[in-house]
Amino acid sequence: MSPARLPHPSARPPAFSLPEFRASLGMFATGVTIVSARDADGQLVGLTASSFNSVSLDPPLVLWSLAHTASSMAAFETGRHYAISILAADQQALAERFAQRGADRWAGVAFTEGANGAPLIDGAAATFECFNRSRYTEGDHVIFVGEVERCAHRAGASPLLYHGGRFYAEHPL
Repeated sequence: MSPARLPHPSARPPAFSLPEFRASLGMFATGVTIVSARDADGQLVGLTASSFNSVSLDPPLVLWSLAHTASSMAAFETGRHYAISILAADQQALAERFAQRGADRWAGVAFTEGANGAPLIDGAAATFECFNRSRYTEGDHVIFVGEVERCAHRAGASPLLYHGGRFYAEHPL
């Protein structure tokens, strides 16, 4: 099934700079996740992502996106399962670690192996175990849609938030 297209053949050229666009996007407050999987050799892969959203309740679908240039792209494009851990307010250090290039992201990280092998970050506010249902290439990213096979949450957990290029862990809920 191909995505629906608007009747106009193309959009007008942007009337803003890339830094302006990035700063404007940063005004949308999001939660922070770690998306994780095992690659074809069984090695752990994971990254920090704030591009997470629900798609559908029935069937249960979520989405997230990844830059084409990401070193973990091959693992997510070819893998059948991945996990999404929504980070709790006290997990900012994990968010920062999994956002770094070249770091040993998994050293000393406590996790539980999900039913299909994808690691679930211990202490997360919520976790989702997903079947890699579909992918859509748009611009410089790939949008992954996952069908949720299992989920869990920690009642009363405060989420880690991201807004304007900063993390926020203290907030009234």
